[in-house]
Amino acid sequence: MEPVWRGVARRLGEWHATLPIVSAGRTSVVQDTVEVPLTTTIPKSLPSLEKINAITPRKPTPNVWTIMQKWVFALPTTTEAEMKRKDVLQKELERTVSELSDTAGLGENGLIFGHTDLLSGNVIVQPRSTADKNSPIETVAFIDYEYAVPSPAAFDIANHFAEWGGFNCDFGVLPTRSVRRKFIEEYIQSYASHTKLLDQDKVVSRLYDDIDMFRGVPGLYWGIWALIQATISQIDFDYASYAEIRLGEYWAWRAEEDGSRAKKGEEKPLRERRWAEE
Repeated sequence: MEPVWRGVARRLGEWHATLPIVSAGRTSVVQDTVEVPLTTTIPKSLPSLEKINAITPRKPTPNVWTIMQKWVFALPTTTEAEMKRKDVLQKELERTVSELSDTAGLGENGLIFGHTDLLSGNVIVQPRSTADKNSPIETVAFIDYEYAVPSPAAFDIANHFAEWGGFNCDFGVLPTRSVRRKFIEEYIQSYASHTKLLDQDKVVSRLYDDIDMFRGVPGLYWGIWALIQATISQIDFDYASYAEIRLGEYWAWRAEEDGSRAKKGEEKPLRERRWAEE
């Protein structure tokens, strides 16, 4: 519903413009433990923060990239297949960081404080007051900040667009090019009202392009997360299948970007077709 997604764009613009980023430091030892069945080899103690943070040596930490690095380090390595997949995902993370982590973005150092889990269940539409009962845009609030972390604005917004498909990953309902553009325009207008942002049209165009570049990264992010959950979670959910779907988003994006899908003569996946729709 347009009144809701415009409300999300407004609130997200305010969120990204006003919430501060505070670095937690780069060299302490990570003390977290990961609760896992005894049959797995996920490390009880993860590497030092220095090793985790090395993925983005010039960025404040933690950030979305260091979180992904931490998750890759925590992947199970019980079998040869698991070890091979971990190596592949490590290389893909390094490749993605090399290509995307230094985009200009918004905020200091190209980072804002992102929600990074902005699915529909975490968006609350607030009751209308008498004053705004005729407004064409809903007022919303966000809940569940468990995964909130500094990230590029393009990642947080691309991730929100991916969540339009829900847990069933219904790619046919993802926002089209025109809807994404309108969302970004609403977002930038809100962002600019809380900052000294100049030349909004130029920033809208740049952010639109950045989000397009980031469209496959949420699949890598949640795919890695789901591989861990498939091993440790007690929730009745098929995380293993979900991991394959989400990682498939990442690989489909890569195949579109490097032209390998077209060279093989394969049909463009539904998600990529929907993303390209006007």
